[in-house]
Amino acid sequence: MDIFDKFASLKSRSDLVQKLGVDPFGVKFDHILNATRGMIGNREIILAGTNNYLGLTFDPDCMDASIKAIKKHGTGTTGSRIANGSYEEHIDLEDALAKHAGMESAIVFSTGYQTNLAAIATLAGPKDVLFIDADSHACIIDGCRLSAAPTIRFRHNSPADLDKRLTRQGKIEDGIALVVIEGMYSMFGDKAPIKEFVEVCERHGAYLYIDEAHSFGIYGETGCGLAEEEGVLDRVDFISGTFSKSLASIGGFCLSRHKGFEITRKAMRAYMFTASPTPSNVASARAALDKIASKPELRANLHARAEQLHAGLTALSYELCAGPSPILAIRRPNEIVAATEWNWLLENNVYVNLAVPPGTPQSSSLLRISLSAAHTEDDINLILNAFTEMGKQSEVLMSRVQELMAAAQ
Repeated sequence: MDIFDKFASLKSRSDLVQKLGVDPFGVKFDHILNATRGMIGNREIILAGTNNYLGLTFDPDCMDASIKAIKKHGTGTTGSRIANGSYEEHIDLEDALAKHAGMESAIVFSTGYQTNLAAIATLAGPKDVLFIDADSHACIIDGCRLSAAPTIRFRHNSPADLDKRLTRQGKIEDGIALVVIEGMYSMFGDKAPIKEFVEVCERHGAYLYIDEAHSFGIYGETGCGLAEEEGVLDRVDFISGTFSKSLASIGGFCLSRHKGFEITRKAMRAYMFTASPTPSNVASARAALDKIASKPELRANLHARAEQLHAGLTALSYELCAGPSPILAIRRPNEIVAATEWNWLLENNVYVNLAVPPGTPQSSSLLRISLSAAHTEDDINLILNAFTEMGKQSEVLMSRVQELMAAAQ
């Protein structure tokens, strides 16, 4: 037996999709021009699938902060903070994040994925019970797998179902219940009813952990996320997030209203045994945090463009998975149709994300768009024009799908 035989089914799916044209999961951009444009060969592509929500990757202050940090500290830390110590940038960013959100403690990590692995696996011990949303991101699921606590799933975005399961669980002897949800979900762009979840958790004495990776920076009066938007930020126990979306860098963070969270630095294996975030990444995230605090107009434009695109796609009769938000997911019949249309859009200079099972809820096949505050009204019209033209080409595209599927049988 070959070690790769176990991936035969995945390879068959991948080979079939690649016969349509470009590999959707191996796109190479030759040059990124700015937050909304990239080059593939000599073609300029409009970027509509980057999660660059506030468009800060090319902000002059963010870039200058990153360059200055490299010149001051070099390109990397070459070890963990437990072993090699912290740089002043690490401490400054943690202090700024805690102050911005009104929290007692903040810990930064090298990636957003690592944040949830480290925090969830450590906060939930063998005598505790984890309760997670059925549509949880992979990093939440993997954090639960690393934890010694049993995991119970509740129906997506259903405080009522969580309430039933917490009631059924009853009192946990010598342990706690830790409930993990997300603010805005990364595939569909739907938002959690956070205030209702807070009320359920308070009624049962459970701790609440919210991953605001896709909602931090773009919701709330000061950009702290959907918990702030719903007026319950001070009632949430833990908030996690990433630098790779609104903060335009690489890294992650976890905030807590509990001072006791600080001790977990000496217990989180994924924090203790990996290299700390580089000074350049931390510095650019720190500069981006200042932009989040001082430029509410970025959020305003982002939401205006989301409303514009949602209305336009709805008028074109595309099936959208949720209401207007910076993430717009268009449901397609299957992954071959979605991949065919994805290739057509790229050929016509529009880059979106192709999202297919098992990485999507309900085994959905999606064309996923994520907008940026750097997108203009004209940019949205360009995207809508592409979808309009693609609709006109539907018979030709479906013919390609049928030919391919017939050949594969």
